[in-house]
Order: sequence, then structure tokens, then C-alpha cells
Amino acid sequence: MFRNKADDAPEANNTKNGQLKLTGEQEAIIRSKGNIKINAVAGSGKTTTIIEYARTRPAGSKILYLAFNRAVKLEAEKKFAAQGLSNVKVETAHSLAYKRIVFQNEYTVRSQGYKTHEIVDMLQLKGNSEKHTEYIIANHILKFAAYFCNSDKQKVQDLDYRQTITDDTATDFVQSHYAIIEHGTRLLLSRMYRGTIEITHDFYLKKFQLQNPVLPYDYILFDEGQDASAAMLDIFLKQKATKVIVGDTHQQIYGWRYAINSLEKANFKSFHLSTSFRFHQDIADLAVTILDWKRFFQEQPSVIMKGKGKPAEKKVKAIIARTNLGLLLKAIEYITTHKQVKHIYFEGNINSYTYADEGTSLYDVLSLHNFNHGSIRDKLVGSMSNLDELEEYIEKTEDVQLSMMVDLVKEYGNAIPGLIKTLKEKHTGDEEKAKAEVIFSTVHRCKGMEYDTIELVNDFVTEAKLERLTKENKQPQDHNQAKWYEEINLLYVAITRTKGSIRIPETLLPAGFDSSPFILSQEVKKETETQGTNSFARTSHTGSKQNQESNKHIQVRERLKEEPKPWTAGEDRFLKQLFEDGVHIMEIAKRLNRKTSIVLSRLKKLGLLNTNKF
Repeated sequence: MFRNKADDAPEANNTKNGQLKLTGEQEAIIRSKGNIKINAVAGSGKTTTIIEYARTRPAGSKILYLAFNRAVKLEAEKKFAAQGLSNVKVETAHSLAYKRIVFQNEYTVRSQGYKTHEIVDMLQLKGNSEKHTEYIIANHILKFAAYFCNSDKQKVQDLDYRQTITDDTATDFVQSHYAIIEHGTRLLLSRMYRGTIEITHDFYLKKFQLQNPVLPYDYILFDEGQDASAAMLDIFLKQKATKVIVGDTHQQIYGWRYAINSLEKANFKSFHLSTSFRFHQDIADLAVTILDWKRFFQEQPSVIMKGKGKPAEKKVKAIIARTNLGLLLKAIEYITTHKQVKHIYFEGNINSYTYADEGTSLYDVLSLHNFNHGSIRDKLVGSMSNLDELEEYIEKTEDVQLSMMVDLVKEYGNAIPGLIKTLKEKHTGDEEKAKAEVIFSTVHRCKGMEYDTIELVNDFVTEAKLERLTKENKQPQDHNQAKWYEEINLLYVAITRTKGSIRIPETLLPAGFDSSPFILSQEVKKETETQGTNSFARTSHTGSKQNQESNKHIQVRERLKEEPKPWTAGEDRFLKQLFEDGVHIMEIAKRLNRKTSIVLSRLKKLGLLNTNKF
């Protein structure tokens, strides 16, 4: 049905007479010596491989396994214990640092981090003629502190926070106030260092890194390396132990937390796990084709992925979205049109989708929308006169979570409390997750999970959008290219959660990619003036039940995907000739009057892409 950590699929799918049968790639890793890095595609059995690697180390070896988070840590502890590997210690980066830093310095840790308005008060930030300047500065101070703590730098001044900003309005603000933002960041961190205020989780990991700790192990196994912080990678690389780092380059989805792809930073001998035991080859082909979209920005070879999974019995469906907003919109649509569904489940609990990290509630934003300031609990939102001011703040801070809340309030207005109430009434607790008829999740929440069948919400990046960026000659800066790579990665991670089939909006399918029994294309309808999500919000203010019922089927705004025209034999010959002559892919598309993406798809179908000439 579903499992917490699904990369153990080989234990169920790659066995013979009850004995685990390893692939050639796995055996090569287990026989290896020295520092290595393992690039493992989704569902390829990396946890199984790591356990076998640990089992075959010399007797008496002290081994440290670094897990990505606490949930993975607990799962790994059970698995190593079940194999009798008592010489393996399982930790997270933060649990290691906590024992060394928090206990020894008698620090008090702030579990949820600081809120923007608390930084304003603590550092006595003052405003100016611009509205809410002090809050915007405080927001950037918090982000700069997180940026430094996750970096491998020694001092705040060694970093240029401006390089992390992408929005023009936010960039202008930060440039104008950089000195005070940097000073405030240093002041905040110095108070944490002295223990005069509570410290954050990021801070004690940073202090651990700056102390250059020596970890007393013979082998260190670092999991999910594609989303490690530079601070943790620095600790890892400085150890004398034999080092193994494992992950999937294309599953890097935490760049917004200042994570880096450690697999690319570690200069170790490379190994690969390219066979997925989770899903069918059709899913593998779809995943690889989507990863090929990165060629819009930079030439690179195709990923090799073999899908050897067996179709699962369709018990529970998961609906996966890119954003909290997209997921809530889909969930509301689903329960409105599927009233027979009694039990649903949100990965990470439904409440987490209606609150921002700083604690701002969706209801606070709704109260601001209704000019009901007396009901607003959040000090930041309460300081705004109206929704327009909050949107100005969002533009200058790049606060994505608040932006999504504003969008949701604009979409549904006063219908929100009733809709959220209905969702909560149908939501099961963690202990009754098995009762759920459908599971809702964002990609970030379900990373490492697997489901029998999945459906994608139409809020991911599309090939058409990437192609438009290319045609507009927007040569991306490093951080913009990284942003689009991560958007592609998010779609890849979502697709590879399935053990069976996937229902995917046609706008997300690569051009020319065929449907199959495992890949079901969904038509995306255009919204009309009278039938759409905004109409729901408009009728909600009137309280008209009849009007609300007439608009209960919510359409998503997306253009229809253009159907590519068939290829003729003559076009195929011309395409092959141009490609073999070394003509650039964009020039080929121009001569054939075809989209670049369609030409790429045709080249792949003709088996011509292996030479990687473009």
C-alpha cells in the first residue's frame, strides 16, 4: 500500500528462494574500497545496498550512518538492528551537533525558530518612509542567518546574501538596506553564541561545524547527499574515516533551504544504482524524458534508468502537488466532486498546510482580506492595513508561503473556513492512515514515500514554459538555472512515487510522449467566465448555497496542449541528416518548423540522442 521509506524495494522484488539477490551495480559498491559516492535513481534499493555494505566491512569496524531526518533515522535504526549490525550508529547531522553543542553549552533551543516581528522587537529595528521596512529587514535577517548557518563559511562577511535573491523588487530592497541586514544578522547570531537568547537548530549545527569536530568512526555513510547543507558536508569531508555518500542528483529539492548537491562536490569514485524495483519501464522512460528538459539550459547526457517494478494492487491513491496552494485547491475540488469519499489523509498533517513556518495562519490572511483586524493573531499580518500592503511585503521578501495564502484567500474568500472544516472532518490521524481512500501530499512531504497509484496536480513546471524561456533568450544566471533544475526535479520526484500507474495532466507530459496502461493522460479544460475557481470565491461572499453548489466542480486554469503533427519519412531523413552534420538542435527545429522539445523527442525515438551532439 504505502511505506515510509521505499528504497528497500529490492527486498521484495529482487529475491530468489528467500535470499536477497544483488545486482551487479550493488555488488560493485559492496566490493569497493576507499571513499565512494553512489548516485541512485528512485526506488533502486540504496538502503539495502548500504546495509549490505555495512555488513561486509571488517569485523569490529565502527560505522556511522547519517540519516536525512529523524523519521529516516528511526527507520534505519530498526533495519540495522534487524540485521544484527550493532556496530552501526545511526544519527542525523543535527542529533550529532545537539549532543556536542547544546548539552556542553547549556543552550536553550527554540523549536520553531524566530518570527519576523520578534526580530523587529529584539533588534529594535526602526521603519522609515517606506511601509513596513522594519519587518522586511527582519525577514531578510532571518534568511541571511539561515544562509550563513547552512554554509561552510567562517564569517557572515564571507557571504554575499544578495546572490540568493532572484526577484527584482526584493533585490532592490536588499541592495538599499544591505548594511543594516548584514549587521542585524551578525548581532542576532552573536546573541545566540553568548546564550542570551534561545538558539535555532541551524545555529548549533553551524557552531558544531566551526569547531572542526573529529568523529570516532572507521566508516561514515552519508545518505540523501543531494540535499545536504554545505556545513554538514564540510564536517563530513574533513573526517579521516572511509566515506560513502549516497543520493540522487536529480532529487535535489531543498535548494530554498540553502542545501547543496554534495554528490557533485565530493571528488570520490562514482558508482550508480540505475535499476528501479519500484515501477515499470514506462514510468522510468517518462522520468528520464522529463529530466532531459534540463538540456534547455545546459547540454548533458541522458540518465540511464531501468524500471523493473511489478504493478501494485490499486489500494490507495495519492494526489501529489507542487505547492500547498495547489494541493488545497485540488483537495477542495476532490471532496466537492467525490462526496462518497469518507476518509482522506494529508502527509504531514492537514494543519501544516494552513500555517506558514513562522506561524501565520491562513485565517489571519482571510481576516485581513475582510478588514477584520480584531481577529488577527499574527503581529506581522496585523500590522498591514489591507491585502495590498501584505502583497507589497511579499514582493520585497520573496515570502512564498505567505504568497500562497494570499492566492488561496483571493480564490475562495469566505468559503475557506467551511471548506477547511470539511477537509478536517474527513481527515484521519496517523494511526488510521490505512483507512484513507486518498492521500494528499506535496512533493516535499512525500519524498521517500511510495504509493500504489498517483495523480498529479497541474501546478508543476511544464515543457512549454521551459521552451518559452529558451526562445525569449533568457540566459539564466546560476541561481535561476538552479531554480529551474529544482522545478524539474520536483516533477521527477513526484512521478517516481508510484509503484503502478500515474494520472498526469496532458500539459505536464513531454511533447510526443505516448500514454500507456501505466501513464494515463488527463485532459485539461479551459476555464470559462462562469465556471472556475474565482467564481467560487465570488459566490462565497453572498452566502448563496444554490450558487455555491452550481460552482462546485472547480476547473484549473491551464491552456490546452497543442497536438504535434505526424512526422513524414522525408522529415525523418532530413532530421537525421541535419543531426549527423552537427547542426544545433534549435537550428534544426527552426528549419523543420517544429518545437525544440518535439525535435528532441523525435531524435530520442529514432535512437539518435546517444551521441549528445547538441
